[in-house]
Amino acid sequence: MNGNFQHLQSQAGTSTIAFDGEPRFDSVSQSEFCAANAPDGTSALRLVYLLSQYPAVSHTFFLNEIRELRSLGFTIDVASINPPDCQNLSMHATELEEVDRTFYIKSKGAASAIFIAVRTLLRRPGVFARGLVAALRLGRWDLNATLYSIFYFVEALILGDWMRSRSLRHLHIHFCGPVATVGMLASTAWGFPYSLTVHGPDEFYDVEKFYLRRKIEHAKFILCISNFCRSQLMRITAPEHWEKMHVVRLGVDPLLFCPMRRDGEPESAVEILCVGRLVPSKGQLMLLCACDLLLTRGYSLRVRLVGAGPDRKILEAFAEHKRIPVFFEGAKNHEETRQLLARADIFALASFAEGVPVALMEAMAMQVACVSTCVAGIPELIRDGLDGLLVPASSADALASAIQRLIEDLPLRRRLAVSGRKRVCELYKLSENVLSLARVFHQHLQESN
Repeated sequence: MNGNFQHLQSQAGTSTIAFDGEPRFDSVSQSEFCAANAPDGTSALRLVYLLSQYPAVSHTFFLNEIRELRSLGFTIDVASINPPDCQNLSMHATELEEVDRTFYIKSKGAASAIFIAVRTLLRRPGVFARGLVAALRLGRWDLNATLYSIFYFVEALILGDWMRSRSLRHLHIHFCGPVATVGMLASTAWGFPYSLTVHGPDEFYDVEKFYLRRKIEHAKFILCISNFCRSQLMRITAPEHWEKMHVVRLGVDPLLFCPMRRDGEPESAVEILCVGRLVPSKGQLMLLCACDLLLTRGYSLRVRLVGAGPDRKILEAFAEHKRIPVFFEGAKNHEETRQLLARADIFALASFAEGVPVALMEAMAMQVACVSTCVAGIPELIRDGLDGLLVPASSADALASAIQRLIEDLPLRRRLAVSGRKRVCELYKLSENVLSLARVFHQHLQESN
């Protein structure tokens, strides 16, 4: 490494990537960036976003990020491994538009996949051989892992063939699971570079299963959604890879997610809202345990769980057994979630494992007092006692006590809610953070041209 700082020049202004991973830039507005990026009115930079599923109800930040980048002059082509997880009739016009312009890898079908593989073998044997050898090495002589690697290899051939046909030269991947395995194999086979946005936390717990070290070492550059995320990558890689890791936070639109006036008299029952997939890591069962404690202490409350997932039956059975008033809302889109947040008194997320939850940002932006856990990147979003309350993960008693404080102390609840929105506006504003993302892309992609 050349010292503690690497100075980068770009058409959008002078930038510095600090050794701590935070991108540092001169003050450049969105309009100035657009002018520098595409001075002749054409898009100067083009890249592919590879996603596991797009559009996806639980990952609307993909759509927001892509559309913001396009507004800055980037041409973003999107490839998705899987089709959307919602019916066309329930999609907004913007989502339907994205479906029409997205390349769906699995929609090619078996016959088409075999045709592309055979054509690549005959016309580009070097591409086929590089990809196949890399896939077999991932298998590590384990039959099950090898079979999965072969499937990923075929998907990588389809992706690379599509990118080649459209003269696309850079691949950016969100998440480090199987979708990144496909992207890494495509990069190895077809010879184009890739970059990653790393969220965590699953891949941090099983580095070998997700080939995380290899993905980081082979990537051209890496975007980390938090300093905690960056620390986990630094933990498993040699120091010479640290400088290519940049902390670029996710964000929400505080103009869309803004405080909404509540009409009518306040209800006696406190409404607690939780938004997240119904899976063990989100800790909804722990939240219901805490609510059961509060009910035994004589507090009046009801819980709304927004999200779908395999834990629903377990949660329903527990709520029925304990007679906890729980409303299972299912998966909701942005507008529906906003309406539910507008009615909530407290937002609670009892996660056991996280990246940095966008759902928390949305609740804070709408000035709803939040309670969450001290895991992963959450303490970077919420400062305990300032922007919300944080409790140890797995402690139903601590979670119940934190919610009880907010029920009893209305001034505290209001103070935390106001500070929470301010925190999001300062550090997690979508347009500002996508502008930082665009500058990192601009620098690294310009270096490739």
